[in-house]
Amino acid sequence: MRFSAKFHWGWLSLPFLLIVWSAIASQYPAYILPQPWDVAQEAVRWLKDGSLWVHLRASLLEEIGGFALATVVAILLGSLAGLSNNFRDFISPLNSLFMAIPPVAWAPLTMIIFGLGYWSIVMVIFIAAVFPMAITIQEGIQSIRGGEVRAARTLGADTWQIILYVYIPASLPFVTAALRIGFSQAWRALVAAEMIGASKGIGWMVSMGGQIGNSNQVLLGIATIGLIAWLMENLAFKRLEKHYQTWRVH
Repeated sequence: MRFSAKFHWGWLSLPFLLIVWSAIASQYPAYILPQPWDVAQEAVRWLKDGSLWVHLRASLLEEIGGFALATVVAILLGSLAGLSNNFRDFISPLNSLFMAIPPVAWAPLTMIIFGLGYWSIVMVIFIAAVFPMAITIQEGIQSIRGGEVRAARTLGADTWQIILYVYIPASLPFVTAALRIGFSQAWRALVAAEMIGASKGIGWMVSMGGQIGNSNQVLLGIATIGLIAWLMENLAFKRLEKHYQTWRVH
């Protein structure tokens, strides 16, 4: 059987990064900047004793909670803003206000209100993700041309049928794009919030590693953050966007 595969330049990215990392690390003591294989050995140790799973599970549960809440609210706000000019005028200043404030700036307040732990971090994630997602969904609904709506009405469709058969199919590519953006924002906010006020999680790993001077732990945490983001991007969101791209209204 003949095997052939089309070359993709992206395959060279990780080897290139490892080569550059190794070259730079060779100029420093291992306790300052370890080599990639040193971090790999650290990962094996964390995996063997189960510590990495404990922190990864904590971060994923926080991410799922905040991201799910943000998704529900963003779909509601974005849909209303896309369909109603009055609501869009009302929500626009709030979008601008909350988008301008770094999400991690809310962490001290959420910790005062909810205490250290799960809910304070979930709320930071929610604030980080909900408005970028809502704006993307709003813009998607606004892009739906009035001709399709008028055609549906001419054929006798009522409001709910228009929403079901025109707005929802046409807006799905924008919803998947919003999910992609929202997850990215939520993941960054999660890590930042955990570095400030958590007792476990990937962000805590990085923060604690820096405090005790363990570069292996810091880089292991950073690598884990990047790996999870890469997996979600390539195994979930890109596939969703590709699948729903054909649903666009032209």
